[in-house]
Amino acid sequence: MEPEGTAARHWAMALCRGAGFEPDVRFETTDLPLHQRLVEPDHAAAFLPGPVRRGQAPTVTLRPLPRGRRTCRIITVVRQGRGRHPAVLACLDARRRAAGLPARQG
Repeated sequence: MEPEGTAARHWAMALCRGAGFEPDVRFETTDLPLHQRLVEPDHAAAFLPGPVRRGQAPTVTLRPLPRGRRTCRIITVVRQGRGRHPAVLACLDARRRAAGLPARQG
């Protein structure tokens, strides 16, 4: 699981508790590919977002999240006047595609 104090950890803990259990956290890291590598040999269970797989077939058993809130909010902050910079726009479009949304127009 992600380290304590991170938004991802807070979300995961709330999801687990909402499903009626307290997770037994044995590993903490922000490295999502490492999360997947721990799951593959059955050393752990993890919440893995789709983009971690990079379009590849899953190498682990996937289970649906419990009913209820299944999303998190991602906010992008840039310096004033830099919101139209090509790198910022490319990042925003990549995030939209990863979420299954169409790229922005214009």
